[in-house]
Amino acid sequence: MSAISFRIEQRVSQGGARAGVLTTPHGAIQTPAFVPVGTKANVKGILPTALPALGAQVVLANTYHLYLQPGEQIVKDAGGLAKFMNWTGPTMTDSGGFQVFSLGAAFGKTISKFIKADAPQEEALVTFDESVASQHGQLAIIDDEGVSFTSHLDGSLHRFTPERSVEIQHALGADMFFAFDECTSPTAPYEYQREAMKRTHRWATRSLKAHRQNLEAGKQQALFGIVQGGRFEDLRRESAREIASLGFDGIGIGGSFSKEDMRGALQAAVSELPEELPKHFLGIGEPGDILEGVANGMDLFDCVAPTRIGRHGSIYTKRGVIHLKGEQYRSDFSPLDSELDVGLTMSHTSGFTKAYVAHLIRSGEMLGSIICSMHNMGFILNLVDGARQAILDGRFDTYRADFIRDYYHG
Repeated sequence: MSAISFRIEQRVSQGGARAGVLTTPHGAIQTPAFVPVGTKANVKGILPTALPALGAQVVLANTYHLYLQPGEQIVKDAGGLAKFMNWTGPTMTDSGGFQVFSLGAAFGKTISKFIKADAPQEEALVTFDESVASQHGQLAIIDDEGVSFTSHLDGSLHRFTPERSVEIQHALGADMFFAFDECTSPTAPYEYQREAMKRTHRWATRSLKAHRQNLEAGKQQALFGIVQGGRFEDLRRESAREIASLGFDGIGIGGSFSKEDMRGALQAAVSELPEELPKHFLGIGEPGDILEGVANGMDLFDCVAPTRIGRHGSIYTKRGVIHLKGEQYRSDFSPLDSELDVGLTMSHTSGFTKAYVAHLIRSGEMLGSIICSMHNMGFILNLVDGARQAILDGRFDTYRADFIRDYYHG
């Protein structure tokens, strides 16, 4: 029996958008929902106790980082991730698979989850090779059994396998966690995307077996499998069928895309997945991409973007992102976003002006980054909460179209 349950409350008449309730051992999540990323058991710049007031229902932490620092045993001894960070709601952890991507094939390169269609192709590291392994700066080497990597903290050597990833995540104790996978570069060719997908499927089977062998963890934690396949629709379809057949508690859509191919790859995967399972779109935080995911049946989203851009003085507004270091904001005494409906989710930052926060950012004051981060988190949480209400009210298509018009073309 799964540690979680999922109930769909409302579907749009045409399309895949739906509103639901995901019930976990530590509370219910109204979906669709954005999941703030607390990489090291903290959402940067935001107190855990402030997150609920911004609209957060669940947080996600990073297995790789918590394994290295402070170590999963310390988190376990503290009573698990939630107690460790003084958070009372549901929690999630990733598998460390994205670090295989970011420290391996992407290390030292300007590659992200998305590329432009005409971006130059780069060769991806595919298997263990002694000559490559000895190169200075190469942090992660993938083989069929797992990944060997050196710590970005002190250079010490470590190894993750599907079984080890599950063991660590059992110790971290999140309500929901992800099977170990290989997240490929969006520039990787078809042949390697297929190879990595097959490896992810084998690792999914091993992750599931390791989870099921821990009967106590199975009562308290749910395991999500991850669909891979890059931007290729046939691979996404094949991966979705395989992952769906294994019996996971939920499904994650992982990997990387080109912006132009995201919709097709996502729709290809979703068409093969059981409707009754909760679906998480991993690493997606651009407002338009979130709404695209909602429109195609995604229930959960996570991304570091709201606090990452906030730390550098950029904020979301209804008319798009603005950069407060710009000269025009030195004497702009208007609210951070004068068009937002000031409700509970924005009340923490609604009294500050662009000029004040621009001054803090330019002065290197910590408070500037905190205000921007809180504003951005409230903005994204409010956007997704609004999408949920629009689904319930039968007006999601209008809600989405209005937001896209103002945000990208306003």
